[in-house]
Amino acid sequence: MTAAELTRLAADLGLDAVGAAPAASYDDTERHIVDRRSRGLFAGMRFTMARPEISCHPERLLHGARSVISAALCYYEPGSDLREDEGRLPRYTWRDGYADLRVRLEELGRRLGGSYRVLVDSNDHVDREAAVRAGVGFYGKNTMVITPSHGSWVVLGTLVSDVEVDSTEPLELDCGSCRLCVDACPTAALDEPGVLDATRCLSYWTQAPEQIPEEYREELDEMVYGCDVCQDVCPWNHGVERRLDGAQLSADAAPAISLRDWLERDGAELVAEFDRLYVPKNDPRWLRRNALIAAGNVGTDEIAPAVDAYASDDDPVLAEVARWARDRIRARS
Repeated sequence: MTAAELTRLAADLGLDAVGAAPAASYDDTERHIVDRRSRGLFAGMRFTMARPEISCHPERLLHGARSVISAALCYYEPGSDLREDEGRLPRYTWRDGYADLRVRLEELGRRLGGSYRVLVDSNDHVDREAAVRAGVGFYGKNTMVITPSHGSWVVLGTLVSDVEVDSTEPLELDCGSCRLCVDACPTAALDEPGVLDATRCLSYWTQAPEQIPEEYREELDEMVYGCDVCQDVCPWNHGVERRLDGAQLSADAAPAISLRDWLERDGAELVAEFDRLYVPKNDPRWLRRNALIAAGNVGTDEIAPAVDAYASDDDPVLAEVARWARDRIRARS
């Protein structure tokens, strides 16, 4: 298949960017992972960093693999103002863009023919490296892949196929002298441009199965999961809403959550509703921990009783952060 044919096929499926590269090992990426892991920069993260001998070798993921096709799907939607006692979610979680992308890549594989394997948000493959090699985007100083058309407001996925597809050239683009994301990061997690120190990353801490250090809690503000700061300031991400021709917030999008709901709802129901989020061992206590911190930062007197209920909880993590939040709410009263 030619690159032009691939582009037309992807457009028919509603993919926002697509490219292809030979199925070959990501040697440089594997070395970077090993080096950064030895430096402790991944903290407790595993994902594609846990087994680079697999995630950096797409040629081993499918017998007879010849092509690695990378695709991007834009998830940007305009936001809305928060109401009292609400917490904010990062844009990529407002709806499950990964599920949508997975369906489209499966159809792409069927139309392409041959044997294939779809990898979306998978531990077994470094999707960002595939995207850069295939010319879908380039690495930003915030470590994210930036596409020329939709910035970094995209989810990435990969199709490994035994069909030979013409390669597309990598982009000759970079961030130049811009360091807005580096300077905007509230915890200096990007002080080494292009390298993320997860031990200082707010997004990491909202997903970590341990107490969030007190020095990072205020910086989370109303966020209950993830962090969009480095994306919000990126020039490549500005104007995407105009390119989407006045896109409106989808009916099923959830940019905000009720802090009271996260604190009072049955835990199993809470985790089930937000199964698109990574919650360690599907334990709702980590979502409640995040809600308590947001309540401490932006909560009103109305949320105080729900916070107080955790101040003497048997769980030491929740009890400690609840007392922290309660004191901050009282100080604002």
